[in-house]
Amino acid sequence: MAEILSPAGSWDSMVAAVQCGADAVYMGVGSFNARRSAKNFTPEDFTAAVRYCHLRGVKVYLTLNTLLSDRELEEAAQLLRHASKSGADAVLIQDWGVFQLAQQVAPDLPIHASTQMSLFSLGGANRAAALGMERVVLARELSREDIRTICRGCPAEIETFAHGALCMCYSGQCAMSALIGERSGNRGRCAQPCRLPYGVNQPERGQRPLSLKDANLSAYLQEMEDMGVACLKLEGRMKRPEYVAVVTGIYRRVLDEKRRPTKQEQQQLTDAFSRSGFTDWYYHGKKGAGMFGSRPEKTPEPKELFAAARAAYEKEDLRTVDVVMHCTMRRDAPAALTVQARRMDGETVTVTAEGAVPEAARNRALTAEELKTRLSKTGGTVFIPHEIHIELDEGLMLSASAINALRREALAGLQEALECQLGAQRRSGEASPLPAAPTTSETMGFTCSITRPEQLTEALIACTPELIYVPLEVLPFVDLTLYQDRTRFCAVLPRIFRTEDEAKFRRILTETPGLSSVAVSNLGHLPIVEGLPLEIRGDYGMNVFNSRSLLFLKEQGLQSATVSFELRQAQIRDLKKHLPCEAIVYGRLPLMITENCVIKNDGACRCEKENYLSDRTGAYFPVLPAYGHRNEIQNSRVLFLADKPDYRTCGLRWGRLRFTTESPEECVSIFRRYLGENDLTPENYTRGLFYRGVE
Repeated sequence: MAEILSPAGSWDSMVAAVQCGADAVYMGVGSFNARRSAKNFTPEDFTAAVRYCHLRGVKVYLTLNTLLSDRELEEAAQLLRHASKSGADAVLIQDWGVFQLAQQVAPDLPIHASTQMSLFSLGGANRAAALGMERVVLARELSREDIRTICRGCPAEIETFAHGALCMCYSGQCAMSALIGERSGNRGRCAQPCRLPYGVNQPERGQRPLSLKDANLSAYLQEMEDMGVACLKLEGRMKRPEYVAVVTGIYRRVLDEKRRPTKQEQQQLTDAFSRSGFTDWYYHGKKGAGMFGSRPEKTPEPKELFAAARAAYEKEDLRTVDVVMHCTMRRDAPAALTVQARRMDGETVTVTAEGAVPEAARNRALTAEELKTRLSKTGGTVFIPHEIHIELDEGLMLSASAINALRREALAGLQEALECQLGAQRRSGEASPLPAAPTTSETMGFTCSITRPEQLTEALIACTPELIYVPLEVLPFVDLTLYQDRTRFCAVLPRIFRTEDEAKFRRILTETPGLSSVAVSNLGHLPIVEGLPLEIRGDYGMNVFNSRSLLFLKEQGLQSATVSFELRQAQIRDLKKHLPCEAIVYGRLPLMITENCVIKNDGACRCEKENYLSDRTGAYFPVLPAYGHRNEIQNSRVLFLADKPDYRTCGLRWGRLRFTTESPEECVSIFRRYLGENDLTPENYTRGLFYRGVE
């Protein structure tokens, strides 16, 4: 049966999830997880949580799914070792450096690919499995057909989101919170700017075109289980325990009883939390304005529903453990009680305790029924006697207190054995020291990327870029062979695509003359480019945030990497450059890439024209078309560093000029500014995160 995975943003939420039927819970420790604003757990709390859950047959997954800097990796290594020794059942990871670290310091701890890895194709899921990840958490935007295809073709377990908040941007690719408020979603500090009002091609007037309704797939649990989904994830680590109890309980019943939710259950889900209702459109391969909604600030709490939920799981321990008892009382020998229960993995755990030696009965001898009755008094524990077997010699007596002590000792030993079933046998290792990074005497050069065919001109070529990035979808409209003797060209694969696009992308790469390289943004790109006579360059979608990530990408066959634009100058400088590194030093930085087209949602589609969002401050955010009728929302101001020498002292091999909304003439003028040939300064610019960094 598919696993119900519930959120545990606090101890109370964990208890609510366990008591209401979760098969597993996911939780963060400290600040290294995608919900840093949740209460989260201390290392000691985490150990206690694992013991609590394992005793009741519930798995625990550690969320370590954020980008970490070099200075944070040692603390992450300690957390990984602690989680493994505590018996965590798996760790969710986004960062490639953390992935490599986990394999070394906690080699027996299973790894799950977080949805922050942006995995949405069969090729990507299979590559994750080949790297050793036991489970892949798919992007929320996939349809049932997409999910079915991946389940059929991937050897790893597949986890899908079934209920809760939907992000407007693909997970792992959102920089809106970081660039606007210095709170990075990739580091667990998202300020949810998508829930704010924006105007579409007009001033902001209170509409919320980026605020998606919550997902609710409770009607399709059996279908997802039948297609091979291993885990159904319920979102909500920022929600209160009563919410977790209500949602977990309903999903538990619906899945167990192989039915659709009743009208009452659907209403309870709505009352617990919703944004103008729910949506299941992504699952059905649909998108549009009907998916969007918001939650009024003063929405009343469902007091009766939450009070009933809390009362149900606080009244008594609902997750009991069946135990088989075998008690032996012989003359002249200590009384013995053997207790048995099954672990989560199906293995039987057996514990034996010895007590006092029975005495000869003075008045009335102890009977087997009386002994059974006393052994059955397991109140205050999670254990319920399922079978009790008695071997009792005639004419003996043993006090009630002695029998109680025997029972307590045996059950305490059984509890200890059930709680500590994984960690004790696991290996712990040390992180291998990073090799020396190669040194280069080459001075920093410039590359540039274009968005539209008309931006590729003779004048731009005359600026002598070492490389020009061209989107794959633009390649049919330009003739690269006209310029290939004067520069090199790199095809940029769409960051978001589907399994059926893989063969088409490979064919375009194979058939386009003049290409020297290809830029990849996620694991799903690697199978597409494998074996092609092209240099593989890691693009910014790879979210390179530390030196170990660079080493990992090098081991995957990449020959260069663009570092995250959320890194500040000192962090870029201190990276060990195991690959030649590039950073974006000019241009509108991408804030979001969205499955929904916000322009079409607002009315007639006009993606071929100029479009924008406006916020409450009057800032304008250009909205560019992306492959598959998706959108890429750009920052309102361009990153400009030409007048600052610091970017040249970071050990970068290249600085990239990212041209998006610029005219062909503006592209050339800006390039010349970076070459020192003019003193152009944009009217509305930002230093981005180059000096500020992010939380």
